[in-house]
Amino acid sequence: MAETRAELVEGVVADPSAPDRSAVLARWSVTLLFVIMGLALGSWAARVPDVRRAVGLGDTGWGLANIATNAGEVVSLAVVAILISRVSTRLLAIAGAAVILVNAPLLAASTTVGALVAGLAVWGFAANLLSTPMNTQSVEVQRRYGRPILSTFHAGFSLGMLAGGLLGTAAVAAGLSPAAQMAVSSAVLGVLLLATLRWLPDTARPSRGDGEPKRRLRDRFTPQLLLLAVIAFLAAFTEMSGSQWSALYATEIVGAGAVVGAATYTCLSVAAVGARLIGDRIAARAGRVRFVAWSASIATLGLGLALAVPHPAATMAGFAVLGLGMACVTPTVLGFAGEQPGLTSGEGVSVVVMGQWPGFLVAAPLIGLLAGGVGLRGALLAVVVTAALIVPLVLRVHSKPLPTES
Repeated sequence: MAETRAELVEGVVADPSAPDRSAVLARWSVTLLFVIMGLALGSWAARVPDVRRAVGLGDTGWGLANIATNAGEVVSLAVVAILISRVSTRLLAIAGAAVILVNAPLLAASTTVGALVAGLAVWGFAANLLSTPMNTQSVEVQRRYGRPILSTFHAGFSLGMLAGGLLGTAAVAAGLSPAAQMAVSSAVLGVLLLATLRWLPDTARPSRGDGEPKRRLRDRFTPQLLLLAVIAFLAAFTEMSGSQWSALYATEIVGAGAVVGAATYTCLSVAAVGARLIGDRIAARAGRVRFVAWSASIATLGLGLALAVPHPAATMAGFAVLGLGMACVTPTVLGFAGEQPGLTSGEGVSVVVMGQWPGFLVAAPLIGLLAGGVGLRGALLAVVVTAALIVPLVLRVHSKPLPTES
């Protein structure tokens, strides 16, 4: 009896619905882009004290210098919004990754304020230049797989950040300069990028029906994409607030000490990585809209627990649950954005990234301002509200189920 699509291998029938080899290779190549972004960020965070001493800036000067990162991001958002419907997402992703790898050791070698500001501006520009196309490519790979897989890409980013931090710690212990550490990392990642370039996917270009994609920027701001952009903003605000204020809440409000403060942030981070590694499977069973609603509800309850019970154990558990709940919200929302009818996946993702970015930007200063008036616990209640607001909003999202969603 002749086999059709399935093949018999040592008595086992291969799953005909399994992704083909090209899809698997594309998945690995796009994951590498997320790792590059995360590892560069984690490595930089670990070596900031060394670079700051080399440049000779105090707290105020360092804070002002970092405005350059925001400036670079704003310019990049505008550039990518224009280019995403005109230039290959594959080309944009390669350009963004290459600039990050080249800039990282140069930024780490800064000894003057001018060099630092220039390097931070380039970093902000390159990070957003890579972010939109790599998320767009992840949507394309998910389309090929026919099931939710976006959270695993973001797990690659989280693991890259963790690896970067560990490498930075090891480099400090070994007496390796920040520039040398970044140069070695960039060289290794650059070789891997070159080896996987041929596997990087480009994205399909759906049309409006008249054979032409929607190229005007204003055409992208459909009610559904605006809704998704608002959800992305709330998710970014919640994530950033949790990560930046978790340790401080544990030490200053709970009075648990620096060790518990660091452990609280670690619990949040580890829980987020774990959620991103398994979340796609849950989304496939529950349906992605329902999964996001559940996730935001869990995050709300987790942070609510930490604020309601000011005890070290409850604080660590609460922030861990916050990380667990929020980890897969943004990846899933980006997936919805990349599936909008009449738009390329890049056009849809670009709108949501534009909505997401301000959430990351305003989280720290806004919570700080609120804390000055009502205390940190009261300020973090605003984060409980932002997480809770995601639930009714995501239930209004119209999504075509993937084949494996029930």
